[in-house]
Amino acid sequence: MDISAATSATTAPVLTAASRSHDPECAAEELARHLKHEELGFVLFFCSAEYPLAALGGALESAFAAVKVSGCTTAGEITPHGYDRGCVVAIGFDRRYFAVDYALVEDLERFDLLRAQRLVEQLLENCRARSLASINEHSFALTLLDGLSSSEEQVLATLDAALGRIPSFGGSAGDDNRLAHTHVYAQGHFYARAAVVIMINTPLPFEVFSTHHLLPLEHKLVVTHADRESRRVLELNAMPAADAYAEMVGVPKAALEPRVFARHPMAVRLGDQHYIRSIQRVNEDASLSFYCAVENGIVLTAMRPAPLLHDLHHMLDALHQRLGVPSLVIGCDCFLRRLELEGLGELGQASQLLKRSRVVGFNTYGEQHHGMHVNQTFTGVAFGSLTQ
Repeated sequence: MDISAATSATTAPVLTAASRSHDPECAAEELARHLKHEELGFVLFFCSAEYPLAALGGALESAFAAVKVSGCTTAGEITPHGYDRGCVVAIGFDRRYFAVDYALVEDLERFDLLRAQRLVEQLLENCRARSLASINEHSFALTLLDGLSSSEEQVLATLDAALGRIPSFGGSAGDDNRLAHTHVYAQGHFYARAAVVIMINTPLPFEVFSTHHLLPLEHKLVVTHADRESRRVLELNAMPAADAYAEMVGVPKAALEPRVFARHPMAVRLGDQHYIRSIQRVNEDASLSFYCAVENGIVLTAMRPAPLLHDLHHMLDALHQRLGVPSLVIGCDCFLRRLELEGLGELGQASQLLKRSRVVGFNTYGEQHHGMHVNQTFTGVAFGSLTQ
């Protein structure tokens, strides 16, 4: 079933389309029917992990022959009509408005500053050759990482040092909340334990942004025993981590599950900002696995959610005020935010907000913003138009 919402290639610098077809060939053909035109320069897609990935990759390469394609698997999709599941959504970039290049990083553990600098220099050089806009003022990087690699912090910090003043954002790939296998896509294949760095240069006005709706409480928990490598906290306040957390939020340990984590997150305070550290799961030994880095001695502040819809509306309205009516917003939205909206019965209202603001993207296992790996945020980039 085609759920595309595409705009004429003669009037729009970016086109969007989506398909619910579970047949890879049909899905790719539907996307191509709405996105392909003679000036198509790059395709970015986000797909459910339910697809047979090798077949989908082959179908996309065939449907968009001679056009570079990249993307990742998701924990839910944001289509031109709002939130969805089990589908594939794609964005087509017109090469008259966008110079786009990407690089695959397969060995995340060995991604050091020298490798990052070489990668960034090559991407910028390839974009500079198109002569669309000045590089430093009109470029940004989009990062897509394996959401179960546990390498986001190191990769992002290294990449951010190499990018300098160039802003960046992105999302960690998901797998429909199974927490088993997540993938990024580049060079005709899906890869696990890898990252894709996409450099985009454009004369269009744009703004990289991030927002969350969480406010700090007085309650704090100190990490007294952690396994940093696996992002696992064994003890909080010298108690089994799950017991301490359950006691703090006032639910039985047996009731701890993603919807509870979404409503009762914790954060690390750095300066005046709180950076969310979301819980992934409870383990059999009463330890807690996290989506972001944790280590001994850090203080976790309990957070409470303010109205999510209000924050989302305020953020989108502010972008509109600064950029005019957006031609597109690419959004990386934490899957825990989506769980919260579902629990509150507000998913439909949120979808309408996203649709009106031309948001397309995916639900992530973590968001990336200016070299930081965070959780429970809505992070992305908004494009204005040359006439505004």
